[in-house]
Amino acid sequence: MVVEGKADNDRFYILQKGQVQCFKSSGSGIQPVMFGPGDFVGVVPCMSGHLQIETAIAVTDVMAIAVKKDQYPDLIVNNTPVALKIIRTFANRMRVMNEMLTKATLNTVASDTSDQILKVAQYYEKVNRNNIAVYAYYQYLKTRPVGPLAEYSKQKFVLLKQKTHAVYFEPTKDLTREYPKDTMIFSEAQSGNDMFIIQSGEVTISKVVDGNEVTLAILHKGDMFGEMALLENKPRSANAIAHSDCKLMVVNLANFNQMVTTQPQLIARLTTTLAERLWSMYRQLDNANLADPYHKMIDMLSLQIEKQKLNIDKMVAKGLQTDLTPKDLVNMCGIPNNIQAKAIYDIQTSSHVKLSPEGKIYIKDVPELVKQATFYRKSK
Repeated sequence: MVVEGKADNDRFYILQKGQVQCFKSSGSGIQPVMFGPGDFVGVVPCMSGHLQIETAIAVTDVMAIAVKKDQYPDLIVNNTPVALKIIRTFANRMRVMNEMLTKATLNTVASDTSDQILKVAQYYEKVNRNNIAVYAYYQYLKTRPVGPLAEYSKQKFVLLKQKTHAVYFEPTKDLTREYPKDTMIFSEAQSGNDMFIIQSGEVTISKVVDGNEVTLAILHKGDMFGEMALLENKPRSANAIAHSDCKLMVVNLANFNQMVTTQPQLIARLTTTLAERLWSMYRQLDNANLADPYHKMIDMLSLQIEKQKLNIDKMVAKGLQTDLTPKDLVNMCGIPNNIQAKAIYDIQTSSHVKLSPEGKIYIKDVPELVKQATFYRKSK
């Protein structure tokens, strides 16, 4: 039905009858999945506009409805339950992919218990990001108000609170919230059912595992996040931190359900957002399977280019300014703290990049870097 790496992504399929097996190329760690009636095939590349991320083969006679991308808004209006099923399926798959990505990057998986919130607090205090640490200590105390570590956490919170400008320790009914740079919006393993839409600024999505931080994404104006807790009613799977001063629109379950029936464009936008994020996770899994830190960083820069869907063929010897610092890049690759200094030196002295006056990475020759990254992935 579809083939991994191909550009035939203008439609997806809703299965009516039969069985379809979907699988990704060997070495990804993703197990084949069998789909049946009521399931969908090819939604992620269709809604994100990227190449096919897996191959789908009919293992029985199959009957399916083909839905073109421009028909999706009509599907939302005429069959809202199908659109919501797609979104909830995306949310579930993203949670699974989060775990796979963390395990592939750091060889372990973080828990979603209150103990994980404490580990988050301790990590950010250790790296002197106290505006984040104080928020996480507070959230831990909410889940463990008594116990052997409660008094320790309370002392940490009281001490740090005097020196920080963290905001919104408790949820409010505000439809918009403003977060100063380097403050926490929510912590992984924290309960919550609000989704956010960025109106201005940037937000970092990250995880902390075994004393290391992995940056999963840096989101910008118009992006949404926090939808998995809203849709699945489960603890947060990652941290959300203000990468710069930001203003967020808050969407809770009540106004989300209202928006579903009155604003189908929101559902279309949410589907596209989740599809983009899922595609990025699949692609990051390829990056996590690279062993050499320098290869990881070059490939991660290539991924940032791919996200923008640039026409590489028309960018002969053209450069591109990114929003990433070398530190951002090593965090996105999950490079351990003990070798980060060398990794930062290696990327700063790479022939492929240079630093802007603001310390952001500038890619000198986009097609050449993408070509090099492709070589690294094929050679792993």
